[in-house]
Amino acid sequence: MAKASPAEQLRLLDLQALDSRIKSLRNQARNVSNNPEIASLAESVAAAESARVAAGTEVADIERELTRAEADVASVVARMARDQQHLDSGKVGSKELTALQAEIVSLERRRSDLEDVELDVMERLETARTRESEANEALTALHERRRELEEKRDAELAVIGTDSTDAEARREELAASFDPGLLAVYEKTLSRHGIGAARLFHGTSEGSGMQLSPGDLADIRKAADDEIVFCPDSGCILVRSAEWGS
Repeated sequence: MAKASPAEQLRLLDLQALDSRIKSLRNQARNVSNNPEIASLAESVAAAESARVAAGTEVADIERELTRAEADVASVVARMARDQQHLDSGKVGSKELTALQAEIVSLERRRSDLEDVELDVMERLETARTRESEANEALTALHERRRELEEKRDAELAVIGTDSTDAEARREELAASFDPGLLAVYEKTLSRHGIGAARLFHGTSEGSGMQLSPGDLADIRKAADDEIVFCPDSGCILVRSAEWGS
């Protein structure tokens, strides 16, 4: 069984404090990295991107529809112009004149109908373009929010990384100052129980937060000051303070 002076055992609390700090920083880094709002935003961005694509597709479809409607109107107008030019030439017989006049009347109605269709398509296109603009704005806002959160996350991780590097360096330096046998016991205890050392204060183990039983306290009283004792509940090394048993 490894032995260590009370002063050396007391220094284990400094090592434990650094290990607790390092563990806390790792937990912080994990929590910051796994920001649920960023994950949720990724889903929102995907949905907004789909909405933007759908809106853009709708605009493109209606634009093609408008092109066809405009072409239909232009075709009728051109036909009317040719008929009118033929009428104005004065080289039309009475029978052909009647037919041309009837055709022009029919084409006028056709043009009116086609212009109504064209107007309807233009109105739908305006509405679709508004939806596309809104979809783009929504997507841009989501990208901006995600960028802000990612920048905040990265800044927090950078601070945590700096603190972790400092704590690990101090931990390495402190660990190197211990007797290898004592350090091995501490490291094994830390690995097995998650806590290497804790203070025994007024009969309470700060490793478990539990008051030790009279029997356990009696066993500890029998141990020499330089003997390593362990918490019966948490399994960690118990560092006896001056008032440990009072």
